[in-house]
Amino acid sequence: MSTSVRPSSVSPDSGRHYRIGEAARLSGVSAANIRHYESQGLLQASLRADNQYRYYTAQDIHTLRLIRLCRSLDMSLEETAHILQLDESRPQDCALAIDAIAGHLHHVRERLLELQGLEHKLAGLLQVCDGQGTHCHLIETLHQQADQMDTAHTAVPSARPRHV
Repeated sequence: MSTSVRPSSVSPDSGRHYRIGEAARLSGVSAANIRHYESQGLLQASLRADNQYRYYTAQDIHTLRLIRLCRSLDMSLEETAHILQLDESRPQDCALAIDAIAGHLHHVRERLLELQGLEHKLAGLLQVCDGQGTHCHLIETLHQQADQMDTAHTAVPSARPRHV
């Protein structure tokens, strides 16, 4: 999905190229993630020399840094791929970038609300037990809540383990 044009092979004198370890160090993206991003189409397949080593250009390293930035903003691979396709010199792409970031911000805000609800539930669970009783009310509450979960709309008798 990268827009750079690449030759099909590389020779030692065709400009500066970096092996995957160097590209990882310069971009801050692990070699495993570089391979993953290649397999997902975020980065074009690397150049290969006769020795089959992968080689990356300065443009590839920039693309990897941009991918790393998007991922640090918690963007999905799909959202990241969309950003990589945009060109800063095309006015219509500016509107697409704004829409993409605004959509992601909306998703983040929704997730924050979900996480606040989760925080409330977990804090409530911690209130049911102080660890001083003869049995753990927290574990008991978790088992009760599991029995109350309605996943198939059918009544299933509790199979909760009972300790003597």
